[in-house]
Parts: sequence; structure tokens; C-alpha cells
Amino acid sequence: MTLSPTPRSTVKRGKNHAVTDRSVLHAVLDAGLVCHLAVVVDGAPVVLPTGYGRDGDTLYLHGSTGARTLREAGSGVPVSVAVTLLDGIVYARSVFDHSMNYRCAVVHGTAVPVTEPDAKSHALRVLTEHLSPGSWEHARQPTARELAATSVLALDLAEASVKIRTGPPVDEDSDVEAGIAWAGVLPIRESFGAPEPCPLLPEGKDVPEHVTSRR
Repeated sequence: MTLSPTPRSTVKRGKNHAVTDRSVLHAVLDAGLVCHLAVVVDGAPVVLPTGYGRDGDTLYLHGSTGARTLREAGSGVPVSVAVTLLDGIVYARSVFDHSMNYRCAVVHGTAVPVTEPDAKSHALRVLTEHLSPGSWEHARQPTARELAATSVLALDLAEASVKIRTGPPVDEDSDVEAGIAWAGVLPIRESFGAPEPCPLLPEGKDVPEHVTSRR
């Protein structure tokens, strides 16, 4: 299934990096952990980093009900959400041609507040399982008071774009022929470290498998 670009989601710069396969959009979103939500508040743009989760073609965002940015984002105004994964620094023969290898998804649309109790609980489960798989069943689930203090927004993925850059630098032929400077890619890798137990845990409390198996 392919993306159907709109005027807002059509890639204009770096068109050769645009990807229209919807499964790639899903893969980029599933690989990230933090998104940036952009919305205009009082006539000025605000960008808010926040957690998210995807269920099919719906992206869920959440935050405190006291956060004005979340309230504004759920008021029917246009919003945009971006997720960027940095895979490498591209060193070129000229500083002008230095670049980055990356995967980036940008979603445009109107976020809808999720208020119905079962739907809100489902959305929070999606968010929790995206950040920390296995935690929804392992840890205590939200109380009614905690649910009331949490704002959840749903954003349809209908209007989205994806850009991906991979590979070595693209230098001027003259710079390649001159043999000046080292050129290549310095990969960036993310990994989980050893779990660090809370000091308040009772002695002998083992780290659960859903934490130790995380890769």
C-alpha cells in the first residue's frame, strides 16, 4: 500500500530520498521512541517532544491534561508530528557535501482527543507497549484518577511523508579526483545497557524477562 501525497506532504527538497511505501512509514514510526509534535499556540509555533504509539494507521500521543500544548493540539487545529532516526554521519570531501544518513517520517493532520474510557485505555496500552513492551500486564494499570489526568490524542496517518538517506557521500567529481580528505560514513548505533534496579526494590526481586530480553 502506498502513501498518497498531498500538497503538505509532498517532498520537495531531496525528492530522491522520498519513499511512498506505507509499510516503510510504519517501520520508521515503530523504530522510534520519541516524536516531536508541532502546533501553533497564541500565534507562535511550539514543538513538544513526547511519547507515542502506533496502532494500524492511527498514531497516539499523550501528556498531562494540564499541558496547554496538548489541549491546543486537540482543539481541531492543524498539527504536525515528526519522528527522526539518525543512522550515521556522512563525511564528504568538502564540508558542503557533508550529510547524515537518516530515516524520517512527518505526519500532518488534525488530532482528535480520545475520551471514551475503553478507547483511552486501549490507546494508553498501545503507548505503553511501544515504549516498554510487556509492561502493561506486568505493572499496575492506571487508576481512574490517573486516566483523568492524562490527555490522549489520536492522529490519522493518512497524510504523511517519509524520507530516507543511506550510503556514502556524494562528492563533486573534481574533489574525488583530487583525492582530498577522508570520506565515508560513521555509523550511529543505539543499544540498551544493563538494567539498573530501583534502590527501593525488595531484595531478590529479579529483573523480568520482558526487560532483560529487550534488544
